[in-house]
Amino acid sequence: MIDYIVVIPARYESSRFPGKPLLNLAGKSMLLRTYQQCIKAVDPALVYVATDDDRIVQHCRDFGMQVLLTSGTCLTGTDRIAEVAQKIKATWYINVQGDEPVFDPADITAIIDALAQYPGEILNGYCPISDEEQYRSVFVPKVVFRPDGRLLYMSRSAIPGNKEEEFVKAWRQVCIYAFPYKALFDFASTTTKTPLEEQEDIEILRFIELGFEVRMLPLSTTSIAVDTPGDVSKVLKRLAADAG
Repeated sequence: MIDYIVVIPARYESSRFPGKPLLNLAGKSMLLRTYQQCIKAVDPALVYVATDDDRIVQHCRDFGMQVLLTSGTCLTGTDRIAEVAQKIKATWYINVQGDEPVFDPADITAIIDALAQYPGEILNGYCPISDEEQYRSVFVPKVVFRPDGRLLYMSRSAIPGNKEEEFVKAWRQVCIYAFPYKALFDFASTTTKTPLEEQEDIEILRFIELGFEVRMLPLSTTSIAVDTPGDVSKVLKRLAADAG
């Protein structure tokens, strides 16, 4: 059994942003840019795209990305990775969101380096929130955690809060995860989303509701998640700055 693989779940029929994985960002698809960031950190032989859409399958083949076809009934991207785990056996499954085209490859390295320190645990990343816009945005999952890094809660609401309702200090999720096989198996054994997962639309909460601990690890602040068409301009600005 191999130690780990990296999986990029890619769903074409997004409710908020259909076709998002194949969105053209300065000459390359968002999925390809995400993949190319991944292979800066790990061997391409360990990186897979998981999708339920033939258009994405063909795109991956056109650009030499390993791709696995999963079912169209997956509740979340993590459920999609659980299907991958039935096809490829590994100790860990590292999930990189397909809508993070400018994330720092060193974040994957940081997660990999932590695997031996936290055997059997679910790992996720976080970073400080830099401004009030991020703090108030419902598209940015905020995290609160114990002093040792174990997740207490994650929400699209502005947490932690205070009586003055002011932005003081907060942290946001960085969407790189590491899942042990058993945790994925238990996660996917549910036939519906768990209540808080459903309400918040944050899949990591299913692990909390199922009784698992989630370990939050500090990562870089450079990632830009493309949740809506309005986020595209932020990514294009970053790509232009990097190219210049």
